[in-house]
Amino acid sequence: MSEKYILAIDSGTTSSRAIVFNHSGRIVGSHQLEHEQIFPRAGWVEHDPIEIWTRTVQVITGALHAAAVTKDDIAAIGITNQRETTVVWDKHTGKPVYNAIVWQDTRTQAIVDELGGGDQYKYQHKVGLPLATYFCGPKVKWILDNVEGARAAAEAGDLLMGTIDCWLIWNLTGGVNDGMHIIDVTNASRTFLMDVQTLQWDPEMAEALTIPASMLPMIVPSSKVYGEAKEPVVAGLPIAGDLGDQQAATFGQACFEVGKAKNTYGTGCFMLMNTGETPVFSQNGLLTTVCYQIDGQKPVYALEGSIAVTGSLIQWLRDNLKMFDSSPEVEALAMSVDDNGGAYFVPAFSGLFAPYWRGDARGAIVGLTRYVNRGHLARAALEATAFQTREVLDAMEADSGAKLAELKVDGGMTANNLLMQFQADMVGVPVVRPVVAETTALGAAYAAGIAVGFWNGEQDVIDNWAVDKRWVPEMDEEHRDRLYRNWKKAVTKTFNWVDEDVAE
Repeated sequence: MSEKYILAIDSGTTSSRAIVFNHSGRIVGSHQLEHEQIFPRAGWVEHDPIEIWTRTVQVITGALHAAAVTKDDIAAIGITNQRETTVVWDKHTGKPVYNAIVWQDTRTQAIVDELGGGDQYKYQHKVGLPLATYFCGPKVKWILDNVEGARAAAEAGDLLMGTIDCWLIWNLTGGVNDGMHIIDVTNASRTFLMDVQTLQWDPEMAEALTIPASMLPMIVPSSKVYGEAKEPVVAGLPIAGDLGDQQAATFGQACFEVGKAKNTYGTGCFMLMNTGETPVFSQNGLLTTVCYQIDGQKPVYALEGSIAVTGSLIQWLRDNLKMFDSSPEVEALAMSVDDNGGAYFVPAFSGLFAPYWRGDARGAIVGLTRYVNRGHLARAALEATAFQTREVLDAMEADSGAKLAELKVDGGMTANNLLMQFQADMVGVPVVRPVVAETTALGAAYAAGIAVGFWNGEQDVIDNWAVDKRWVPEMDEEHRDRLYRNWKKAVTKTFNWVDEDVAE
């Protein structure tokens, strides 16, 4: 019998990627394509769902070709996605009624404010989340309220809603021809519609957001054979894994013990800490989320600190300010100076996420003098990622009562040695990168492989995990505390920027 592989589809914020993994959890072929970022107005961020679906089919084909395998060599398909980004589509035509509203989008602030009535944590006991523009429910309500004919169609039972994994699985399994409308527990926990303890849709939340129950997908475990693909390039293959990207990375990083944590450096930054089979409700601005669920087992929960802008800040320097031609060049530019020159860059482009949850904040560069140059700004942009991670870690340790021994890291920005060393200096513990840094796709592959018996369970994931590089703290404590104190001061300068006048 020829060797078998697992195909992972990673549908991210800026690109779609497909990766073929072998039994050792190593990459044997991959393909990646970017999709358009649509900005109709300040604070609005959209994607074209049709483009994402088209890109998905293209990257699957490209990954199989790169790995020199056919669909017959694939044991199962796992899917991971950009979580809160929301699609509403017509189940009869397969056409979205509006562009996907991306997790970074802030247009739903008025809906969020009205829903909370001044209490940002009104529903935390139920959904595990603060009221914020980040989550799916308010985005669906906005579409139903603002797209002509959408609410009537939804109430007639003609529309479906979901995160990007729902959209892809529906299309992969037949679309208008009996496509499966499902969502796994990790993605469902980001909708603001699921009771985080019962893992069921909550009627009160659906009613509060005026979302018809007929739109909602069926909630399923993260690792289970859901059904077979019908899309020709993968027809007949079992779709057996589905996790939100950050939970998938936690799974791929083998964070199976309570207190284990990872941080993913992508468009944003997301730190998750395993809290076991009982949800921990944060007192310090973190999210209570489902970490994963293997079919037939209890769900495992996590605390999460979500940072909206990290890698996308470097893209902004590249694309909007034209400071360099490719993102990796930021490291050399930042290394052209010895420090940040007193400049701090708080990238609150979509407000501030954890631990502040300030939708009224906007980005700011502070501490400027004539001395500051391009190199200092590049360094300040990188340092912003490390400072924000430190804030989240402080909150996580306060909520969990656990002191982190090391921080596992993954994602594109971990290739930046300057950033990783500064991160270790800021958090005061070693920062560890695994051999396979694409842990998001790897986690989805593991979930699918476990469901079909390709891997035996979590122990195989632990056995496959290996260290690639470790950074240890080098900065003296006094210097670290001074930098962090100034960062905290800089953050306060972003508050209360958006008011009724500015919003107009």
